[in-house]
Amino acid sequence: MTHPLPAETPRPRRHPNAKDELRAQALQLRGQGRSVNDIADQLGVSKSTAYLWVRHIPIDQDDEAAQERRRAHSKAMTDARWGEYRVARDELESGIRDKATQWVGRLKDRELLIAGAVLYWCEGAKTKQWRKQTHLDFANTDPMLVELYLRFVEALGVDRQRLSYRVYIHESADALAATQWWADRIGIAAGDMRRPSIKRHKPSTKRHNTGDDYHGCLMVKVPRSRRLYVRVEGLMAGIFASIARQ
Repeated sequence: MTHPLPAETPRPRRHPNAKDELRAQALQLRGQGRSVNDIADQLGVSKSTAYLWVRHIPIDQDDEAAQERRRAHSKAMTDARWGEYRVARDELESGIRDKATQWVGRLKDRELLIAGAVLYWCEGAKTKQWRKQTHLDFANTDPMLVELYLRFVEALGVDRQRLSYRVYIHESADALAATQWWADRIGIAAGDMRRPSIKRHKPSTKRHNTGDDYHGCLMVKVPRSRRLYVRVEGLMAGIFASIARQ
C-alpha cells in the first residue's frame, strides 16, 4: 500500500517594503556610474547600506574621475557666482561687529559683576537638590571666557594667584604643553598649576576638539569661597527680579 506524499508547504510570500524600492534606485544609480557616497546622500541611507546594495556592481574609474571633475567645476562656478556676494556680506558683518565692539567700551565694575555672574550661572557649578555647592567652581575650554571669569573673581576681591587651576585633557593630547599654554594665557607659572587630569581616549568617539588647537578644559576653583557663591546667587536673584519688573 502506497502512501501519498505530503503536500509541500508553500513558502510564505515576502512582502515588499520601502527599502526594496530604495535598493532598486541604488542599483539604477550605480549603473549610471554614481559613487556610493552620492547614492547614500541622494537616497538618504547610510553609506554602509548603500555599499551593501551595490558592491557587486563595479564602477568605471574613468566615470568616477569624470564625476570628480564635474563636481570641482561646479564648485568653481558656484564660488565665482557667489564670490562678490560673500565679500559684500563679510564686509557688512565686519562693520556690524566693529560697531558693537566699540559700543561696549570699557566695562565698569557693576557691569563686570553682572556679566561675570551670568557667565558663572551658565558654566559654573551650582547647588542642586542632591548637592550643596559651597564654593565657586568654573570650567571652560574658551580662554576668553576664562579670562572674563578671572576678571569677575578679581572684581569680587580675590587675586587670581590665590586660585586653584587644573587642566582636564584627553590622554591622546600633550598634557604638559596644554598646561603651559593655559598658564601663559592666565598669567601664572605652569608650576603653580595642579597636575593635569587625564581623560581616557575612546577611539570610537568622533571628537572634533583635536589637533594643535586642542588645549583641554581649564578648571578654576576659588578656595574658601562659600560667601562668594552666596553673593553670586544674590546677583542672579537681582538680575531675575529686574527682568520680572520690566
